Amino acid sequence: MVPPDPNQASNLEELLRFYADAGYDEPLTETPVNRFDERVALSPTPTATQPAISGSQPKHEQRPARVPAAAAVPDEQQAMRARALAREAQTIEDLHQALASFDGCNLKTTAKNLVFADGNPAAKLMLVGEAPGRDEDIQGLPFVGRSGQLLDRMLAAIGLDRTAAYISNVIPWRPPGNRDPSPLETEISRPFIERHIELVDPAVLVTLGNPSTKLLLQTQTGIMRMRGKWADHTTAGGKQIATMPTLHPAYLLRNPAHKKLAWRDFLEVKMRLRGAGN
Repeated sequence: MVPPDPNQASNLEELLRFYADAGYDEPLTETPVNRFDERVALSPTPTATQPAISGSQPKHEQRPARVPAAAAVPDEQQAMRARALAREAQTIEDLHQALASFDGCNLKTTAKNLVFADGNPAAKLMLVGEAPGRDEDIQGLPFVGRSGQLLDRMLAAIGLDRTAAYISNVIPWRPPGNRDPSPLETEISRPFIERHIELVDPAVLVTLGNPSTKLLLQTQTGIMRMRGKWADHTTAGGKQIATMPTLHPAYLLRNPAHKKLAWRDFLEVKMRLRGAGN
């Protein structure tokens, strides 16, 4: 018997990890399945070989097939609803409940879990990324996959952990296949994360990556030019929160040479927190 080639096994493992990170988290069948046709496929349709259900058949055979609810297509009306719900939330728990009951974003219909936040809401440091990935969607917590493990090490490097930080995302539901959120999906989520930051009221805010930096700092400047430079996030109430834009851990996993840049940014955060009494 020929022993397995360890290099081949390693390559297979890397390939499977690539597909998992890309959102392919379920095995495929021999026959392709078009999920967009499920509504049609589940609807009872009379055929020549299968007559339509008639009144002479037993009651249990007359029940129509269950048709899944259609996804809500994001529009400006849903964005207005989101803004109203966010304004009404007086506590973090209120906001959590508002998001859990909100049905105005199509991402909710494809996600397994709402990914709200993790860590200590009383902490002086809050970090905000863009959107959950596969592992986060499964566990219902932000930054628990490979990116989250790196983020934990970055926090540990400045003497912190999740009991001394609060972590969330702009988008609370995983986009299918880890695709980029659409502008309307982002706009619908915006009032929730802005209210979230206002309720937590951190001394220091860290935006992880390009999307969260552009959204929360209202800029079109790219992250490579923004990172390492202090800016201010202004809440709806007019309060300014010191904000450090930095590189997303997922980017650092792909570009490890840039970890030194993130390290400099986190040293700045450490000094600012020390000045804030943390």
